[in-house]
Amino acid sequence: MKKFVAMLLAALMVLSLAACGGSSAPAETKADAAPAATEAPAAEAPAAEGAAPALKIGLTGPMTGSVSAYGLAVRGGMEIAVAEINARGGLQIEFKSEDDEADGSDKAVSAYNSLKDWGMQIMAGPVTTGSSLAIAAETVNDQIFMLTPSASATDVAMTGSNVYQMCFTDPNQGASAAELMAQKWPDATIGVIYDSSDAYSAGIVDGFLTKASELGLNIAVDNAAFTADNKADLSTQVNMCKDAGCDLVFLPFYYTEAAQVLTYANTVGYAPTFFGCDGMDGILTVEGFDAKLAEGLVLMTPFDANATDEATVKFVEQFKANNGGLVPNQFAADGYDVIYALYNACVAAGVDGSTPAADVCAALQEQFKTLTVDGLTGKGMTWDENGMISKAPAAMVVKDGAYAPLA
Repeated sequence: MKKFVAMLLAALMVLSLAACGGSSAPAETKADAAPAATEAPAAEAPAAEGAAPALKIGLTGPMTGSVSAYGLAVRGGMEIAVAEINARGGLQIEFKSEDDEADGSDKAVSAYNSLKDWGMQIMAGPVTTGSSLAIAAETVNDQIFMLTPSASATDVAMTGSNVYQMCFTDPNQGASAAELMAQKWPDATIGVIYDSSDAYSAGIVDGFLTKASELGLNIAVDNAAFTADNKADLSTQVNMCKDAGCDLVFLPFYYTEAAQVLTYANTVGYAPTFFGCDGMDGILTVEGFDAKLAEGLVLMTPFDANATDEATVKFVEQFKANNGGLVPNQFAADGYDVIYALYNACVAAGVDGSTPAADVCAALQEQFKTLTVDGLTGKGMTWDENGMISKAPAAMVVKDGAYAPLA
């Protein structure tokens, strides 16, 4: 059983190694620019005479709509990894994405079925929790291996033995946030604002409050909730924290709503330390938002685009080249790591495009029992028997308009 939920990059569209105990550094190559169309055409691997057919990997995610930044980020990261791998020779990958508009019902299933009709052997997605919940059971029935880059709900994780995740589960991320607060702000008066209608946000809060109670944190406000139907004005929730004297406010939801919170707090002169999770990644590029208001914001994210290691620098340069200078966020990096994890496992298992999807699924389930991956979002990443990932959490703080490691 397995998996996890969650989300990604901001407004791109104004206009996410060795196998079995090791890893290999990806070669630097030039990927084709990601098309701006809703649905990207399949990235076909070059055919070599006598070579095995390319392995077909599919992605579903929001390529249009209000959260399309997440889907486009993941797709962009995956396309870079596919291009690098195909340039190496050996096992080749054919990659295709379908737009599910983050709709956790008919559209998600329709997008999945389109990929299945195309001949998909591995599902590298979906991007969001709702869509993952809608199609995870389908992958179980069809015996198609599923590795989601960003769906973090525990319900996704527990769907079946073929469902895996690249991101933390929501409760684990919430618990990690509480532990970090206990280390850095042990005497803080804490307020919690969250989206009670969203599985991602509610799941993080559950894990956070449980761990916060164990650690003896001072939670002054734990009921400043909103829903998808009333999130246009979050002033009430902000004022609840302000009136309670909270000097640390936990915002475990997405950057679009977080931008509202920070903007309103500024208008009433309220300046606590704001603390977000991985869904906060992208706030610096929200259209119409004054990024200066995010100064001092703390967020948990396993990827820092400003890191100076060779792998990150190459990835950021390529992503920016493909996407008009846009800086990749965590979701793009998650997408990149998903493709490399699948590639390493497939090479170790000896599967290719001629292997039936059910056999690929069985082989990858066996490989992921011992697979270790060094990627952009973590070193020494492994998976447990439920397909849940183990990697060290990291926190950043916004400093001078950019992410910096939290001291």
